[in-house]
Amino acid sequence: MITSDLTRRDVAAIIDHTLLKPEATRADVEATVAEAADLGVYAVCLSPSMLPIQTGDQVTCVVAGFPSGKHHSLVKAAEARLAVDSGAREIDMVIDVGAAVAGKFDEVFADVLTVREAIGDAAVLKVIIESAALLEYAGPDTVVEVSRRAAQAGASFVKTSTGFHPSGGASVEAVRLMRSAVEDRVGVKASGGIRTADFAAELVAAGATRLGLSSSRAVLDGFPD
Repeated sequence: MITSDLTRRDVAAIIDHTLLKPEATRADVEATVAEAADLGVYAVCLSPSMLPIQTGDQVTCVVAGFPSGKHHSLVKAAEARLAVDSGAREIDMVIDVGAAVAGKFDEVFADVLTVREAIGDAAVLKVIIESAALLEYAGPDTVVEVSRRAAQAGASFVKTSTGFHPSGGASVEAVRLMRSAVEDRVGVKASGGIRTADFAAELVAAGATRLGLSSSRAVLDGFPD
């Protein structure tokens, strides 16, 4: 049972309606864009190969270095720059999770900075830290330090998850850690495994200011008008 004061409109205003399945077709993407418009969400998050695409009133968001993050920083930067040049206004990049697990935080910082410099200051940059994997393999201090470094390197948001890692997706613990790390300097995006209104409300209460959802309609249906 939802105990927050959030309304359906409140939540729709912070949703990135997402389609990143590798088997997605152009028709699937067009259907996702149409559903985003019907739901009145903030943005549509897609794979870069689907650009250019018209998303109407919704912001176009595209991933880079997705989903493993095991791409050279210059490749991530080129992918992100091409996406911005093709109409994307927001980029969700994946860090090298292994570098973070190994405590190589300077490498994480450089990775994010390279992408930020490639896309310029106007584009929103969300940095996916794969929080569930960091918690499993390195612990909460690493989640905090990686979030701090990402913010210092120019992240507009730190983001929990790709939704593709076997360690899992978003968690209230991760969102709280990330919010404590960045304070009010940047946003926190929760994504991965958010399928109910109750869980979405918990994540917002923990400090999430954006939600990445593929089950947007089901989540929104759980909030009052």
